[in-house]
Amino acid sequence: MARTYRLTPGRRIVNRISRAFTRLGIGPKTYYLLTVTGRRSGLPHSTPVTLVEERGSRWLVAPYGEVAWVRNARAAGRVTLSRGRSSQVVSISELRPAESAPVLKAYLTNVAVTRPYFDAGPDSPLEAFEAEAGQHPVFLIGPAPEAGGEA
Repeated sequence: MARTYRLTPGRRIVNRISRAFTRLGIGPKTYYLLTVTGRRSGLPHSTPVTLVEERGSRWLVAPYGEVAWVRNARAAGRVTLSRGRSSQVVSISELRPAESAPVLKAYLTNVAVTRPYFDAGPDSPLEAFEAEAGQHPVFLIGPAPEAGGEA
């Protein structure tokens, strides 16, 4: 049975350190700082994330399930990804379970620290990841939204 994510004091410290390193551009090239506006507060919230990047496409995976940034990102439809001095606003669209499966498998293969939060393992078939897709949302990262394109 997969573990449930808890934002403990230790995890808060690790997140602060990760945010600081990512702001400096230190760490693997797939590490970013995700910033999204709170759906209720209207305030920006940031968290470190690891993207899946393959064949010119990028995906954002929620390894800990439907946490606050996921709900905020769904509501906003866009997020800001920052790394070092680079920052970009991008649109996001949530994938269906069948589309999510190969991305989840790639993520779990590359980000071992999140494995306890999945029932599937890196060697599991894609069907096992499709079954997990409801617990681990995946978003396709698109181009920046057009200015004035919102209603």
